[in-house]
Amino acid sequence: MADSDAKTSTPKRLHVDLTGQVAVVTGASQGLGRAIAEALAASGATVALVARSVAKLADVAAVIRAAGGKAEEFPCDVTKGEDIQRVVDAVIEKLGRLDVLVNNAGVTRDTLLPRMSDEEWDEVLTTNLRGPFLFMRAASRPMMQQRYGRIINVSSVSGMIGNPGQANYSSSKAGLIGLTKTVAKELAGRKITVNAVSPGFIASDMTAALGPLVLDEVKKRVPAKRLGEAWEIAEAVLFLAAPSSGYITAQTLVVDGGLIG
Repeated sequence: MADSDAKTSTPKRLHVDLTGQVAVVTGASQGLGRAIAEALAASGATVALVARSVAKLADVAAVIRAAGGKAEEFPCDVTKGEDIQRVVDAVIEKLGRLDVLVNNAGVTRDTLLPRMSDEEWDEVLTTNLRGPFLFMRAASRPMMQQRYGRIINVSSVSGMIGNPGQANYSSSKAGLIGLTKTVAKELAGRKITVNAVSPGFIASDMTAALGPLVLDEVKKRVPAKRLGEAWEIAEAVLFLAAPSSGYITAQTLVVDGGLIG
């Protein structure tokens, strides 16, 4: 196996102490969300796991607890405002506070513009942009009361450079960056930071479905000559979630192996 194809092993995690803090992670049942939740829990946070699948949430929670971490499951459909408010209220009631919000839940419905249906447009924008807006609005209230908070939105390089076949997805992720910058300026005076992480091509079930030929071409485009790993995104989120990152806000941290330069 060539070096550029080899998976990078997870190094020692960033030393971030989140003991006593409560973190909400959406889309926590798999992929990036799961990796982010595990990283936050390993750093001492109690993690509120949010996703639609009760069974998958239970599995993630069990893994976190087995590793000595703390996690609670909160099933939620992020397209429904009443579900989102219910989850935030339940987190405050059960866990006592809300310090970190990671908006990671997202979907794709890829097709070229002439064939994209109204439903495919609406589903992606509702999940990827409206959902984070509603979670940020709900979470900002307890964060403002405690005068502390870290909000991290998972965007994408597709929202920064565009990607053929992803008019809906790219628009939602570009909008999320704009939302991040605006809300960051609104909340900075309350010691709440709001930042985005924009992954490039990350190894996942979704990218694996592209097949080896397409993935080989992708790797050629990436200066690092490999796909990123989920833990690398989790580490970027962990950095922005740290108490020591209090003067970093309204920023987009790109994690893409140099793809967009």
